[in-house]
Amino acid sequence: MAINNDTVKKIASLAKLKIEEDRLDVTRDEFNKIMDWIAQLNEVNTDGAEPLVSVNAQQLVCREDVVTDGNMKAEILANAPASEFGYFSVPKVVE
Repeated sequence: MAINNDTVKKIASLAKLKIEEDRLDVTRDEFNKIMDWIAQLNEVNTDGAEPLVSVNAQQLVCREDVVTDGNMKAEILANAPASEFGYFSVPKVVE
């Protein structure tokens, strides 16, 4: 599929890009190279190829989720400008 300057202008308009008139030919050539590359990819035989979720075949090692910090309610509330009933107290912002 060959792209002409009118198509470049339309794509630029849809993408909200400003392409100067003197850059239209260069941009058209770049688009055509991209389209040629896509055509090459379409020629690859993918019959029997399993879809991949990731290019890594390894299983990620996850650590066990363990609480390593906590039970510091008093120390945390000591930094608050105001607290009430064991919670941060903030000014009312909604009437």
